[in-house]
This record gives sequence, structure tokens and C-alpha cells, in this order.
Amino acid sequence: MSEPKYPGIPTTTDGAGNVVWVESHITDGSCAYPITSSTTMGVGYNLEVANGKENLWGTRLAFLEPESEHSSASAAEGFAVAGGRVTNFTSGQGLILMKEVLYVISGKRLPIVFHIGSRAMTSHSLNVHAGHDDIMGVSDTGWGILFARNAQESGDMALICRRAAENSQTPFFNVQDGFLTTHTIENVRLLEPEMMRDFVGNPMTKLRNLFDPYHPIMTGVVQNQDAYMKGKIAQRHFTDQVKPAIMEAMREFGDLTGRNYDLVEGYQMEDAEFAIVGIGSMIETATAVVDRLREEGRKVGCVHVTCFRPFPGQELARMIGGCKSVAILERMDDPLAGDNPLTAETKAALFDEGFSPVVHSGAYGLGSRDITSADIIAVYDLLASDEKSRYFTLGIDHPTVLERTQTVDGRPEGSFSMRGHSVGGFGSVTTNKVIATISADLFGKYVQAYPKYGSEKKGLPTNFYLSIADEHVRIHHELDILDFIAVQDVNAFSTGNPLKGLKNDGTVFIQSTAESPTVVISKLPTWAQNEINNRNLNVLYLDTAKIAREVSSSADLVVRMQGIVLLGIFLKSTPFAQGMDDADMYPAIEKSLRKYFGKRGEQVVQDNLTCVRRGYDEVQLITATDIATMEVKP
Repeated sequence: MSEPKYPGIPTTTDGAGNVVWVESHITDGSCAYPITSSTTMGVGYNLEVANGKENLWGTRLAFLEPESEHSSASAAEGFAVAGGRVTNFTSGQGLILMKEVLYVISGKRLPIVFHIGSRAMTSHSLNVHAGHDDIMGVSDTGWGILFARNAQESGDMALICRRAAENSQTPFFNVQDGFLTTHTIENVRLLEPEMMRDFVGNPMTKLRNLFDPYHPIMTGVVQNQDAYMKGKIAQRHFTDQVKPAIMEAMREFGDLTGRNYDLVEGYQMEDAEFAIVGIGSMIETATAVVDRLREEGRKVGCVHVTCFRPFPGQELARMIGGCKSVAILERMDDPLAGDNPLTAETKAALFDEGFSPVVHSGAYGLGSRDITSADIIAVYDLLASDEKSRYFTLGIDHPTVLERTQTVDGRPEGSFSMRGHSVGGFGSVTTNKVIATISADLFGKYVQAYPKYGSEKKGLPTNFYLSIADEHVRIHHELDILDFIAVQDVNAFSTGNPLKGLKNDGTVFIQSTAESPTVVISKLPTWAQNEINNRNLNVLYLDTAKIAREVSSSADLVVRMQGIVLLGIFLKSTPFAQGMDDADMYPAIEKSLRKYFGKRGEQVVQDNLTCVRRGYDEVQLITATDIATMEVKP
């Protein structure tokens, strides 16, 4: 197969960053009041505005932040009515607050694209993490809805949404899982500016200005009993164009980039007897599980519903109709409804097409509750049983839960994975991003890096995860099989087991002010000493805070800079850096540091580089053999 015309620009970024790349090239402006987890999209776009960026046609970008999400939707409506190409970034309560305006935008046939970091709705408690409650709560407003599974797709769908919206005169939501995609760093191929220019065209010549005083049009009028229904049903002239517009945009996009998308995308479905159907990042995890189970001879597959509106009922029913049983997994729960939204749509589609597999419905991942490869295997085990249709849950302690029966390594073969235990505000999340970027640039590897923290974050425990592999990492859950663990939070041994999941013969780094190996080990709980000894673990230790204090030329950066020292320690422990010459390694590191800290000035870049060097050179190693011969005092 020949190389596509626009293969993309290789880099590393998260789902939010990829969206900002697209929208800051093709739009005229953004009217937004960003809310977690969409905030990084709004911040990224506003940064481009502050830097004076112009779009591909020379129009300087604008950013308007009104007093609420509702007002931002109204402002975006006005922007579009006046003929501008506009965007918005929102999530959760923010999206629901907009709902009144969303009906108006679709009714006026304004081809806006809003980007959603889909988030659980606050109900019995506040949660800022992933859930599909918000987007399902506005699925009746007349907008097209496309879902991305990973960082690559978030940017690709942004452009596809824009073309489909303007060709069908219908607004679109481009949706990705909050935090699980918006904040996950991966290898992506950014769309080339010339490709975007040709694909969506100049907004000044493509969009209508309904506020043109020379060609005035009345909008938003009052219609009574004699007219309203006629106007509402007449909208079908436009909505009938949406599905063909999406399919055309996806087809053209695939021809240009080599990345092909469809309304529903099946994986190993050709002869599948049992299938999982879902939306978002979980389905990419399921593909890794499918491959594992296929090796055991099990005829399983999975389906991603990329397009939720318009719902591709016929396409989905024909893809899963021949299965013996299917499970519909949903990142939300609406117990007073007959079924959760995707299940209800799927059952209706199967009925319409004359298919009758056993259909199970499951809820998972609400508020980013972790769902592992083992959970997905439990679903396939249910499908292979003779159980009648039932509702189930995953990953919690509840009578409806499917129990995990095994631990599965869903990572690509030869992967190297890390988990970090730190404190919010220590700069560890940024360090994880830097490590991922360097690993991709320096080692030529695929990476996946993501944080785990609560809405409180600063001053409280945080975790961060990183995998490095020779191919795309498909699992999107907390890593349960690890090669390296970094313990920067000294309280981690008191509040849990930070060694959990670490392979035998693996390595753990411990932040320590101790000056001898014996003191380092003696300060650990007895159970941790025994586990390190029994499992032949290696221990690295260093006082990263001391190095940061000595190196930083700015007092306000000391706490965050100790996280950068960890970068040097990580490079010391990873097999990919072994044998590399300093002349090759440090220029690449400096390049990545400049990407993240260059705006703070040259001194800050050099301070960070010094921290990396000292972490690499000064970290101390304690082997399991050393520990076995120590006389450790309790």
C-alpha cells in the first residue's frame, strides 16, 4: 500500500492537546467557560490566542470567556450566526447547564463543534472524572455525536466533526473520556496544516453570515400552533444529511491520512460468537483482551460505537446480530429507565433488523472507577455461560458485580512500565509527561502516560503511570504489572502497599534523606523489608529534595524540580537507556525540557537539565543481596 498523502506529524501529546492543535488552526475563535476535565483544552486554546496566533487563513484567533457555560454556549451561537467558525470546550455540569441553548443552536442549523471531556455528573457526591452521563444527557438536542478512543482519534474526530457539521448544517459534539483520554500522553500524528486547510476550507467563504445587514434573515422567531410543528419536522431535511456527511468525511479522511474510521468499528467480529459493545477508551482495552482470548481459541470480538448520533442502528445490528450473546458496557447508570442509553438503542436496532442474541447490560468506570483487562475477561466469561439476559457491574464490591478471576498483562510484549507515588504539587505529573516525551523522542518507542489524582490534588497523594513499548499501548487502566515504582511520597508505605504489582526482580526508588543503605532499609516497615528481600527487588534511593534546593535558581520551583530529578533516576533504571552515550542522551533531554519549561527562561531549562544529570549520576543502588546481609535495626 502506498504512503498516504498526509501521514501526520509524529509527536507526543494528550487528547486535549490534539484537539487544541486542530482547532487553533481552523477556527476563528472560541467562546468557552472550561470546566474540568475540559479545562486543558480551553487553556491550550487561550494560550494560542495570547501568543497572537492566526488561523490558516490569516484571521487572528479570539477567545471569549463569559460568566458561565450557559453564556458561553449563547456567545458561541452568536459567533456562528455572524458567520464565524467557533468552538467550545466543556464537561459535566457545564454541558448540562448549556442544554437550553443547544436546542437553539441545532434548530438554527449552526455548524458549531463543541469538544467534551466526558465527565460523571455530580449526584450523591462530586466527581470530576470520566463518565458518559453528561453527553447522554444532551443526546436529544439534535447534535451529531462522535466518540474518540484515544489521543490520536480526539484530533482526527475534531476535523471530521467540523467537515460533517458544515456539510450538513448541523452542530457536533466531539467526545473523549475525561482524564482517561484528555490527560493521557500518547504518540500521535498531528494533522498537517495544509491537510486541514484543504479538508474543511476557508470559513469566510464557506459559512453563512445570518447577521449580514445587506442580506438580513430573521432567526429565533415566535411560531404558534399553525407553524411550529411544520418548522420542526422540516428540520429532517437537514438531519437526513448528517449520516451521509459523516460517512463522506470519514472516507475522505481515510484516503488522505491512511487512518480509517466508520460509524461502528468492529474488532475480530468476522466470526465472533460473543461480543462487547461500548464507547470510548474502554473498547481499546477490550481489543487487547480479545487478542489474548483469541490465542486460547475463543471466538470473541468487540465493537466501538464511534457515532452515537445519528445512531447507526442498522450497521450495529448487522455487525452483532449473528452473535450468540453480547454485552453492552456503559460508563453511566440510569436505573429508572428501562435500559441505559446504549443498551436501549442497541436492543431497538436488533429488533428492527430481526436479530435476537442474548443481550446483557453492564455499568463500569463511573467517575473513572478502574476497569482492568481482568474485568473484561469476566464479561466474556459471562457471555460464554448460559445465563439469561442480566444487568451487571464491574470493578466494585456489589451484588451485581462480575468478579475478577485472573490478572492479565494487556501490555505489548517487551513493555516497560512505571507507577509513581507522589504528592500533588510536587511536579510529578509534569515529570511523567517529560519522561514520556523523552522516551518517544530518544528511544523511538510508543508511550502512554497518565495521572491519577482527586479533585483536591495539591498536597494530597497522587499516582502517575507510564508504559513504554515497541507498539501502541492499548490498555487504558491502572497498571497492575510493573517494572519500576517510584516512591516520592514517604507516607506511601504507611497508607498502602506501594510495591503492589511490581514484578519479582523489579526496581523501586525511594525518596530518602538517609546517608547509608542500612538506614534507608531500616526506615521501611518490616513487611516491606521482607517483601523486598523475598522478591529479590532492587532499591534505588536519593534525596531529590536536597538536589532541587541546591540547583534551583528560583525558590518557587524547588518543590516541583525534585520531580525532575526523578527523570534522571528513571533513565538509570530503564533498559532503553543502557549503553547510551551522554552526547546522544542529554541533547534529546534538553530538547524535551525546553518544550515544557522554555517559556520560563534559559536558566530554568538549564536548572532542570542539571537536576536530571544529578539524578542519573548520584542515585544509589541497594541490591537484594545487599539487603540480605544487612543488620537492620527495627
